[in-house]
Amino acid sequence: MSKRWRKKKEDVGVSEGDEPPKKSLKAENDSDDSNQIVVCDLSKNRKVLVRTWMGKVVVDIREYYYKDGKECPGKKGISLTMDQWKVLKDHVDDIDEAFV
Repeated sequence: MSKRWRKKKEDVGVSEGDEPPKKSLKAENDSDDSNQIVVCDLSKNRKVLVRTWMGKVVVDIREYYYKDGKECPGKKGISLTMDQWKVLKDHVDDIDEAFV
């Protein structure tokens, strides 16, 4: 790599005019709560929901937290498509046997 393509150490920093764009928060109406069905509460902060996400119906097993008095979904969780849910259901007996 030639020297003309290398950046000097002092050029690597961000100057006042070159600040990276700030991340914007999603609008509150982006999540449509009417497409959610709470199937069960697994614990105080964990729930199983059936909901529509990006046009697909998913089984969502997720931790929730409270922010400003509103319950919000956390990062810890999994959303299973209907095909993945059917595979999991078919192996419930195998999972139960693994606990014995």
